Amino acid sequence: MAFKTDSGSDREAMSEINVTPLVDVMLVLLVVFIVTAPLLTQAVRVNLPQTQKTDTPPEKHFATVEIDPQGKLTLLDADQKPLFSAIANDLETPQAADGSRELSTSGLQFQQQLQALLKADPELTVQFHADEKVGYGSVAKTIAVVHQAGIGKLAFISR
Repeated sequence: MAFKTDSGSDREAMSEINVTPLVDVMLVLLVVFIVTAPLLTQAVRVNLPQTQKTDTPPEKHFATVEIDPQGKLTLLDADQKPLFSAIANDLETPQAADGSRELSTSGLQFQQQLQALLKADPELTVQFHADEKVGYGSVAKTIAVVHQAGIGKLAFISR
């Protein structure tokens, strides 16, 4: 409590707070938690039964888009059969004077293949795998075509 101990005629309260008891209490609590924390993290050893290893069922709701180090783009179905192949940089036409770009013939064919896969399987996820040597522009163009085809699920595969 804060009381003025001076015996003068001024009878006003001190405006200071003594924090020493608060710090003492906090340090005691800290020590208690430091001591008891290791005791609370005891592990229970359980011997789990051994079973035969089972294979997970194959996922059929995906297609794979791969770009190799030379920039060759390949679209594979769920069975890893090639459906389409082109050069990733050739998916768009050269930039027009107004700055716009349109899909080239190979870009339109790639988009149509993706749309056909999406129509056959609305749960389709495209797994995207690009070699680390492939330029960002090729990757960005490919992702743009995948998005324009209406594919909403895109997974990036790394090794």
